[in-house]
This record gives sequence, C-alpha cells and structure tokens, in this order.
Amino acid sequence: MDAEALNNITLDMGGPWEMVLAAMLALMMFAVALGLKPAQFAFFKSDPKHYFAGVLAQLVGLPLLTLGLVHVLNPIPSLALGMILVSCCPGGNISNIMTLFGRGNTALSVSMTATSSLAAAFITPVSILFWLSLYPPTRALLTTINFDVGAFLLQTLIILAIPILLGMVVAFKAPIFAAKVQKPLAISAVTVMMVMIIIGFYKYRALIPMAAALVVPLVVIHNACALALGYLSGLLTGADVPTRRALTFEVGIQNSALGFVILVTQLDGLGGAVVLTGLWGLWHLVGGWTMVGLFRYADKRKRRYVDV
Repeated sequence: MDAEALNNITLDMGGPWEMVLAAMLALMMFAVALGLKPAQFAFFKSDPKHYFAGVLAQLVGLPLLTLGLVHVLNPIPSLALGMILVSCCPGGNISNIMTLFGRGNTALSVSMTATSSLAAAFITPVSILFWLSLYPPTRALLTTINFDVGAFLLQTLIILAIPILLGMVVAFKAPIFAAKVQKPLAISAVTVMMVMIIIGFYKYRALIPMAAALVVPLVVIHNACALALGYLSGLLTGADVPTRRALTFEVGIQNSALGFVILVTQLDGLGGAVVLTGLWGLWHLVGGWTMVGLFRYADKRKRRYVDV
C-alpha cells in the first residue's frame, strides 16, 4: 500500500457504534476503579525508589523514547501519531499476569498498574496532546482533521476521569458491593470492546495486509525498545531481578485498547494510527510472553549452573 494512501484513510464505525465504544471504555474505567485498594499504593512508602523509577519511565521515559524513534525512523504522520498515542497510554493489566509467570515482583507490578490506571484519567489526554505537539508532522496532522483541543479534553475527561472518580467513591462507600460487581463489569466491558474492535478490523480487513509492511517493523521495534526501557530503569536504580522484570512488563506492555477507542471516538479513526495501535495490541502479547520465556530460561540456566 502507498504510504500516503494509508495516511489518508479513516476508520468510521458509525456514530452509534462509536458511542457504544466510548460507553464501554467508561464502564471499564469504572470497573478498574472499583478494584483500587490502598494496599496497591503501598510502594509509595515501602519501596519508593524503584516504584518512582518505573512510574517516571512509564509516564515520561516511554513517550520521550518514542519521540526519538519517530525522528529516527521517520514514519508517515498517522503512524507516528499511533506510536506516540500508544506510548501515552497506561500499562495493560496483562502485565500483572506476565510478571507472575516471569517470576517478577508481582506486588510492584500491581501497584504500578493501579497507579497508571488512575493517572490515565487525568494525565493521558494532556500527555497525548503534549507529545504530539512536539513532533511537527503529528502537530500538522491534527490541524488537517480539524482537531478541537477543548472538546478532546472535555470528552476524554468525561470518558475517563468521571468513571474513575465514581468507581473510587463506590469502592470506599460500599466495598463489598464493589468487590462483587467489579469483575463482571470489567469482563463485560472488555468483551464488548474487543468484539467491536474485531468488527472494525473485519470491516477494514483489506487494509491490514497491505499496511503490514509499513506497520509491523515499527511495532516490533517500538515494543522492543519499551521493554528494554523498563528493564534499564530497574538497572539504573539497582533493583533486584524480580523488580527489574516487573518494570520490564509495566513499561513495555501498554493498554492499546484504550488507545484504539480514543482514536476512533476522538481522533477521526486515522487509518495508519488505528492499524498500528491494533497490531501493537497483538504484538505486545508476543513480545511480552517471549520475555516471560527468556526470563524463565535464564532461571533454568542459573539453577543448572548452581547445581554444577
């Protein structure tokens, strides 16, 4: 596919469907807030150095790294927009499972996921606008789609912040009820969102193989750099092996579903950005589970060495 053609394609799922996507995202954020507990933020006191190193790598390091990558790789503007947007999204919950199987510091992983999910309601919209504005091609692209900054911030605040705040209030006032409904609500919201994303990709299925040559290398390089940044942040703070592994997954695994919904509902469904975000959601599972395998293999080799 011609790069310019991909740049100009937009994914239109129809007004009602986009409203349903936005509603499911709000429901998902509400469900996330229902599961937030004070204990998940214990690392503020117990292990602040590694905790804040991970948070800094997630909120600042990854977008900054991505900005450097788009300058070096020079992708078309819509793909650059997708890369920057993904880097601004919070960590994905699957990182907790990967940390567990990768024999990492699961408590730290859960704490960082909780923090990034909470921060997403307030920081993600501003972060997206800030980092996109620093790269001239994406800044110019936003002007071509008649992007309204005020409307974007207001709508994203409604979709993300209000459900998070409501969920925290419910969790505080009625913890038993919150614990009972949190998982069913989360599963329902994620299921509906995934079905709609699959429908969207099926509708534009001809776009994916044609765009793969442009998009897949960017996704693989970007995700590898994100995972490496997480591991490096642990090395810089002198973290032990389990903590370095937790930071690897927390920084390297992003909530691409959130990015997809923001693109479709707030940013005109730009073709290149949507394809990149969707393929990131698939590839980070490959990259993440590969790291799990490498970590477990390293443990196996270490045990053999000790036995000898």
